[in-house]
Amino acid sequence: MGETDHTRAPANTAPNNSIPPDQSAAAGGKNQPAGAAPVPAKAVSRARRFAAGAGRLVTLVLLTVLVFAALVLIIVPKAAGSQTYTVLTKSMVPKYPPGTFLVVRPTPFSQLQYGDVITFQLESGKPAVESHRIVGFGSSQTGEKTLITKGDNNSVNDANPVRKLQVRGKLFYAVPYVGFVANALGNQDRGLWVSIGAAILIGYGVLLIIRNLRSMPRRPTEGEAAGTPAPGEETAGEETA
Repeated sequence: MGETDHTRAPANTAPNNSIPPDQSAAAGGKNQPAGAAPVPAKAVSRARRFAAGAGRLVTLVLLTVLVFAALVLIIVPKAAGSQTYTVLTKSMVPKYPPGTFLVVRPTPFSQLQYGDVITFQLESGKPAVESHRIVGFGSSQTGEKTLITKGDNNSVNDANPVRKLQVRGKLFYAVPYVGFVANALGNQDRGLWVSIGAAILIGYGVLLIIRNLRSMPRRPTEGEAAGTPAPGEETAGEETA
């Protein structure tokens, strides 16, 4: 049996009721610097919940923007058999400023009416187009019906009447400033970029869910709830020689 060293305090010494520095730090919180005010556990938990909620909100906003972009740039135009164009000049301001994304749907020539915005070729068979409003009707020397067009911001009508074979379609809908993004992506690469963006956001959402699940408090087992120590834990007690 080993010897135990016993020490006794002087009889006239008053008992020390102060908490040792290490215990004081432990009472205020783990790894707290000396003299620092303890951070309440509720404040830490509230900050974590706020950060998690902010992350979920950002993910939701990004997903919403991506879905909207996919709808207006790809899905709806293809479903409607439409063509897309971007306004490059100020001839249709203020309603359609430069950068406006136009979705133009094929429409029978006979159904075009006064006030419709149409996209037409400047010269038949050539790719250059313009989007102006119908302000009147006319006819050629051969009796062919023509359209008189004008830009909303222009003071005079377009010089040349528009024939049936020049018309590409009537405006279906317009989205301000999205045209710049569409031009940057390119007609052929829009679907690819939208798919890449969707994959990134979905991956971020899965990561956020996993982090939230891992940060959830662990529910105590039946033994822990009854006071039985978990495996690996030791109970406090007297040491036997």
